[in-house]
Amino acid sequence: METIPNPEPGTRNPIIYPVILPVPDKEQQLKGREKVSFLSKHAREALEISAKKSHIKLNELKKDEKGVPLPFNGYYWSLTHKLKYVAAVIAPAPIGIDIEKIRPCSKALFKKTAHDNEWELSDTDPFILFYRYWTSKESVLKASGTGIKDLSKCRIIQIIDDNHLVIDYRNQEWLIEHFYFDEHIASIVKNDFDVEWTNQMTS
Repeated sequence: METIPNPEPGTRNPIIYPVILPVPDKEQQLKGREKVSFLSKHAREALEISAKKSHIKLNELKKDEKGVPLPFNGYYWSLTHKLKYVAAVIAPAPIGIDIEKIRPCSKALFKKTAHDNEWELSDTDPFILFYRYWTSKESVLKASGTGIKDLSKCRIIQIIDDNHLVIDYRNQEWLIEHFYFDEHIASIVKNDFDVEWTNQMTS
């Protein structure tokens, strides 16, 4: 199994800059294609901010036939959007980011998302734990370029603290970092990056 590399003594991890933007109240009322179009555009605005912070010039952003973002010039990118927030990040390695609002959900979703031994890793609030797991696994699947079909193959193997956990997927360990805000959670593939979150709460 591949493990997460540790930086050499005296060196610093490269920094990535995930950016979270609020969706204005007016645009939250949009429906259908108009809503999807706005959220996609708004998420790309977040990506532009992330790229600017990393001193990267964005090229034309393309996806493959499965909708997986294609890297350019050695840079990888990921977007996510929900009703009230969008987020994006760019990185010099495969990357994934996901956001969810923390809210009640069905027991069936718990069983679909993780195995019993994964739930036994923590006795924290079950809904907070559910969305930690869900967004973490989504982030890994995005970074891997695979889909939700592999959700059960992502296994939580360690909870480090309230903001970090480790996933085993495809015989590789993935370190995930969380960011909590306004009853939401954002998760990102951290691995050997340092993460500096930008959250523009005011719309």
